[in-house]
Amino acid sequence: MPTDLNASGTQTLSERAYAAFENGDLIEARTLFLALVAAAESPDHHYMLGLICKYLRDWPTSLEHNLHSLRLRPDADEASQWNAAIAATALGDWTQARRQWQDCGIPVPEGDGPIDNHFGVASIRLNAWGAGETLFGKRIDPVRARLINVPLPESGYRYGDIILHDGAATGERRFHQSMVPVLNALQRLETSEFRTFALFVTCPARADLDALIEARVPGIGFIEDWTDSIAHYCLRCSYGTPHRHYNENETANGNISNNDLWAEERSVGVAAQSRYSVEKLVAQWKSNGIGRRFDAIESSDREPDAPPAKGIRWWLSPDDDDVHTAVIDD
Repeated sequence: MPTDLNASGTQTLSERAYAAFENGDLIEARTLFLALVAAAESPDHHYMLGLICKYLRDWPTSLEHNLHSLRLRPDADEASQWNAAIAATALGDWTQARRQWQDCGIPVPEGDGPIDNHFGVASIRLNAWGAGETLFGKRIDPVRARLINVPLPESGYRYGDIILHDGAATGERRFHQSMVPVLNALQRLETSEFRTFALFVTCPARADLDALIEARVPGIGFIEDWTDSIAHYCLRCSYGTPHRHYNENETANGNISNNDLWAEERSVGVAAQSRYSVEKLVAQWKSNGIGRRFDAIESSDREPDAPPAKGIRWWLSPDDDDVHTAVIDD
């Protein structure tokens, strides 16, 4: 790219750079904005490079350009400060992260290590560029949260993971009696010791399910009924576990009932240190009730997907772009 651009050439290059970003082509946008800052210093162009590199998870470069954006401005720029703080957090540069949060007016505890405080609860959107599973996390600093639901195994995430999330909300969801922001996960920073297991069981009554949800043996972190909490997804179909779909008024024996029919077949998410712990849990649960049946245990050890560099503007709200959300975990 040429660096000796005249005003007309700079304008054309700028238009191409912003168009590439709006089209979701982060690689092309980065190349064009680098050419712009090489031709003439501009805080806005440095900001855009910091933003683009955030979505590419190139944290050193993102931090560099966000700080450059701040140095070139006569007044503070909160967007650059937030993105600098996000990049510093990803890099574990806690001194820089604290400085940026304090400059934003966000109180954070003093110290040299990671920030670990109470910043409320948020709905965390995992793999926003794909299925977009959303669940809840306890925020331990302005852009880190610990997952408090059991994610689906194919997400690559785990209950208890520490997630780096974006600062801009893409919507709201209800958490108990309050509305909390929906925030896109950017990266897993710390992997939980608890693997995710999908447990398929038959519970004759709700009391049998409650007994399973409340049961604990060594190595079990959390148990969650996915049948009621996950919408628009059939876990048994995804894993090939034999079963049939009943219509909303049909029982397993073919009789017609009302809409309050108890669904005996349950899909349960278990956060556990090992398969052995899950098997021990199931054996204990089965022995303490009549008619309780264990159908299958499934797990998938994989890493979370990396965001695409081209083709989808996953950082936007689903209402603003063609991003789709197929799985909701309440």
